[in-house]
This record gives sequence, C-alpha cells and structure tokens, in this order.
Amino acid sequence: MSQGGDRRPIVIRRKKVVHAHHGGSWKIALADFMTALMALFLVMWILSTASEEQRKGVSEYFSMPLTTAITGGDRSGSTSAIPGGGPDPAHIDGERARIDTLQHTRPSMQDRRFFRDVQERIEQAIALDPELNQMRNQMRFDLTREGLRIQLLDTEQRPMFELGSDQVAPYMRDLLRTMAPLINELPNELSISGHTDSIPYSGGYRGYSNWELSSDRANASRRELIAGGLDPGQLLRVSGFADRVTLPDTESDDPVNRRIELVVLLPEIADAIRNPSVMSDMPSPIPLPVPGLDVDAGIEVDALNDNFSQPPETAE
Repeated sequence: MSQGGDRRPIVIRRKKVVHAHHGGSWKIALADFMTALMALFLVMWILSTASEEQRKGVSEYFSMPLTTAITGGDRSGSTSAIPGGGPDPAHIDGERARIDTLQHTRPSMQDRRFFRDVQERIEQAIALDPELNQMRNQMRFDLTREGLRIQLLDTEQRPMFELGSDQVAPYMRDLLRTMAPLINELPNELSISGHTDSIPYSGGYRGYSNWELSSDRANASRRELIAGGLDPGQLLRVSGFADRVTLPDTESDDPVNRRIELVVLLPEIADAIRNPSVMSDMPSPIPLPVPGLDVDAGIEVDALNDNFSQPPETAE
C-alpha cells in the first residue's frame, strides 16, 4: 500500500461551452427589407403625383421589349414585357373614357412609325412620275396632335389653282389622284382644309371672298381625290380657313399660304371630332417636331422647334 504522500492528484477537465454570436446578419436583412419598402412607397408617391402623359410614357417604356427599344425595330408583332389587363380601379368608366381620349392627343411612337411609312410610300409614288417629281418641294410632311399633315403649297411659278378660282391645275390634279389610292388603303379618316393669302378677293367680304375661295378649293381637292379612287366615306371634314391660319415666319400675303392641307387623322381625334363635348376639352392642334420624319425628299423638319424652313423656289 503506497504512502499518502505518493498519491497522484486527480485532474478534472471541464469543457467550457462558449455561445457564438450571430454576427448581425438579421440586421442586414432587415435593412434591405426597409430599403425596398421605402423605394416602393417612393414609387407609389411619384405615380400619384405624375400627369397622365407621364404615366403614358412609363407605360410605353415597360410595354416595349428591350431589344426593340435599343434597335428601334418594329414593335407591332411584339408582346408586352409586363402583361396586364382588367379595368382601372382608380377611375370610373366615364372619367376613364375621357382620360383615354385626352392622353392620345400626342401620337405614340407606333403612330410615328406608321405615319413615317405613309410618307415614304407617297414620296416613292411621286418619284416614279417625272412630272409629279417636280412638285416634291411644294409638299411638306409634319406631325400634329391630329395626325399626319400633308401640306401642298402654292408658288408663283407653279400655282395649284387658277388665279382667284377653284379650278385645279393639271399637275395638282395628277398629284391628288396619285395620292388617293395610297390614302384609301389606310384605316384612318381624312380631313381637308383650304387656305389663302391675305390679298382680298375681288368683291370684298360682301361678295365672294377668300372664305368661299378657300372652302371651294378644299372641296375641289376632295372631288379630285374621289376621282382618283378615295372612298368618300373616309372623308370626315372639309373646311376653309381663308387667310386666318398662316405658316410660321411668313407674311400673310406670301404665296405659300395659298395651300391645301390633308390630315390623316388619329382614330382618337376622329372620334373626338364626332363628339364635340370631348373635343372641347382637348388642346388645339400644335405641330410636334418629328426628327427624321422626312425621308430625303427636300422637306426639312426642325427638330428643335415647331417652325419649318421655307421650301426652295421651283425653277420656272
């Protein structure tokens, strides 16, 4: 038996358990959630204060696929990037119908492409005829709130009508009859307006005046279009403005103010013309600059303002 001093000490090892800290990852997740929630409320607030035109722009942005937006391709065969449907709970039916009409007073990108194609087809048809090709510098194409406006301008060297008369010149007749089948293929309705310069008509306002002359010339243009194949049911409005609406940066007696305007109407505008109660709430047609709408046809469209340059004078 060993002595008491020889006893070996008993060592008890106890494993110390240390509880590890979570590292605060839950705080990061909460911060991300709060940031996303704040962004959501910010977007909702911006949309609630935005105008209908701004909302329309946002809607078109999300309706156009990215590849189409980058390449500028045709979106007619594409589908919406964010599908949706159903009524808008923010508006009652009557108010929604009125807003739908007003927000289309600016042509969409799809409308711009459509009207640019119409212009190209008309110019190609005119280019095939040497006689009509000489009138290209008497034509102007621009986009307004009503639709595509085609202006046929008068000059001293090549007037479109006999002096002081609604008798259509032969080349003007050929031009209108060439355009008629192309316009007839469109689903849009047409508006025709006649304009004169400020030189008073013989007899003054007590007799036959520029008011009657502008109306008669618009009506004569209508007859030539119908003779060329235009469907009479496609015509919605024929009017005369005398010398009351002059071209920008021109004198009222300038010959270019003697003109015929053909407007290929947007469907919403045509509906609004039939419904004066809606039309009264709409802004007046203001020309919109359409960069690149002209297709190398001697027609200049100012991309910075609503004015457009004077056409070059034709050789006699």
